[in-house]
Amino acid sequence: MNIAAKPPLMIRLCGPRGFCAGVDRAIQIVVLALKSYGAPVYVRHEIVHNRYVVEGLEAKGAVFVEELNEIPEEHRAQPVVFSAHGVPKSVPEDASARNLFYLDATCPLVSKVHKQAMRHNKLGRHVVLIGHAGHPEVIGTMGQLPEGSVSLIETIEDADAYEPADPDNLGFVTQTTLSVDDTAGVIARLHERFPNLTAPAADSICYATTNRQEVVKQAAPGCDLFIIVGAPNSSNSKRLVEVALRAGAKKSLLVQRASELDWDDIGPISTLGLSAGASAPEVIVNEIIEAFRARFDAKVELAETVQENEHFLVNRELRNIELTHEDMAWVNG
Repeated sequence: MNIAAKPPLMIRLCGPRGFCAGVDRAIQIVVLALKSYGAPVYVRHEIVHNRYVVEGLEAKGAVFVEELNEIPEEHRAQPVVFSAHGVPKSVPEDASARNLFYLDATCPLVSKVHKQAMRHNKLGRHVVLIGHAGHPEVIGTMGQLPEGSVSLIETIEDADAYEPADPDNLGFVTQTTLSVDDTAGVIARLHERFPNLTAPAADSICYATTNRQEVVKQAAPGCDLFIIVGAPNSSNSKRLVEVALRAGAKKSLLVQRASELDWDDIGPISTLGLSAGASAPEVIVNEIIEAFRARFDAKVELAETVQENEHFLVNRELRNIELTHEDMAWVNG
């Protein structure tokens, strides 16, 4: 197909998009641990929810395990990294009991939610956690407190059905990667039912989740298709698909790689929205753009709301190791 025959396409590229500071830090921790200690470096669960990232780290010498007992005896001097989603208190306790050297890559904003939940508990409040059952972050947050100290609420219907033992002594926190709008509805219903419900000291939904949702809201109206780059087990990526549809995109898709694009299904479009969840690398965003350029006379315009300058330091043990552009080019381009 020659260029003249290609139909025109405007790509609204959202900014901010892709890696947040917490995800960037977690990947850097694994890369730096490999540089410092050599392979293998073990990682408990996916470091972040992205198959490209996991496979890229595996190629560098990372070994992903579900539980610490999978680490062979002969490798117990090697580091084990805990994922960005956070872990229950029992996990570092288990690592210490096994004499393992661990590096905690929990996002500092997830750690902040842990501290807020523990503060509610310390002040005698039963903790209400708004989040999705089974998500690693939810498991990690609930695992900071004794069993029975936390009640999980997923929906407004859950909030309606919830019957606490002491309705006047509740405090809530939320999973960091939820839809701002959906969470607001659940919190409003809980406040209606329990007027003395205590909010956390600071908003639990992280800045990156909020920022990515806000720019998708602005870019979505008039889009024939809105593509979110992300994994099907990424909560914040799935929320972006929903946000795009609610904000006016005619269709929205979650895509992990350009190879997943079904061109017959996409059909003729003139305006494409494009963003990426907080675990999705920029190289895949570029891959998607190039796939559309191969079939359309595509122009890219930046739809930007704010610029993110947050940076989280890696673990103290790794701060003297140089991290070069080449070390991260496989994800950042």
